[in-house]
Amino acid sequence: QVQLVESGGGLVQAGGSLKLSCAVSGRTFSTYVMAWFRQAPGKERDFVAAIKWRAGSTYYAESVKGLFTISRDNVKNTVYLQMNSLKPEDTAVYYCAARRVLIQTSAHEYDYWGQGTQVTVSS
Repeated sequence: QVQLVESGGGLVQAGGSLKLSCAVSGRTFSTYVMAWFRQAPGKERDFVAAIKWRAGSTYYAESVKGLFTISRDNVKNTVYLQMNSLKPEDTAVYYCAARRVLIQTSAHEYDYWGQGTQVTVSS
């Protein structure tokens, strides 16, 4: 089992920045992929970014490439999502997720989920 706890959400003005954190605990997760998804009201849960824990390689949705940065801290066992130049359309609940080995962009491929953290971007 892997436990995920997100934090760092909040209200920010358009153009601002926010950094989300996901504390990871449980079984050995060095072979895991950690990802961020987001879900706006009435919409599907969309892939945002992912990172391979051991290698540190990353992958981003086209809509956030160059704006968001995913990273991980091996000592703190924490995954981060730095979000810059935020827009109202970035408003959503952001979820941390985990699966083994391969990066996937479908939410259905992930086995473990956090409870989510709300991000609201005002215009």
